[in-house]
Amino acid sequence: MMPAARESLLDAAYTALARRPWSAVRMVDVAAAAGVSRQTLYNEFGSKEGLARALVRREADGYLAGVERALAAHTDPRERLTATAEWTAATARENALVRAMLTGCWSERLPAPTLTAVPSSSAVPAQRRADGPLPSPGDFVALVRDRAVAALGGPGTAKPDTAELARSCELAVRLAISCVSAPPGEGGVTDLVRAALHRQSV
Repeated sequence: MMPAARESLLDAAYTALARRPWSAVRMVDVAAAAGVSRQTLYNEFGSKEGLARALVRREADGYLAGVERALAAHTDPRERLTATAEWTAATARENALVRAMLTGCWSERLPAPTLTAVPSSSAVPAQRRADGPLPSPGDFVALVRDRAVAALGGPGTAKPDTAELARSCELAVRLAISCVSAPPGEGGVTDLVRAALHRQSV
């Protein structure tokens, strides 16, 4: 199957999920919305669980790609971490799947794929990857922290204390995720993260 058709199916599944609970999303409707046959959908994802895993994996990848963009958008380390925290909070507000992945709180409206790997018989590389383990909230903290450490401690930068830098990066991520669960008032995540990092040696 062409990657574009796979993306169309995932887009259709995401749109359907925005309108109704996952339990009420029908494979035939997803296929019709994407303009392919139901058999094509099953050939690509294997099952509704396979579709759910692929959708969750895509949203996770999209969130992490946004983290990379936020880290690259500034040169000042504190601004890089603040931008990453802002992206985390904003994406989780807008995307129920990202919110569930970051907080571990899967509402009954959402698919609830197991985080562990599932046996994969798929010939599709992208689906085999989706069938692999999905990130837990703790995994996301580590993934974002490690990307931030790599960006902030990369070539051309003054060599900071890596352990201290990792703590600051993790603090920014954890603060952002806490703002997802309990939205802050005036000033929002930006002020919180800037205040916290002001006390850190970033």
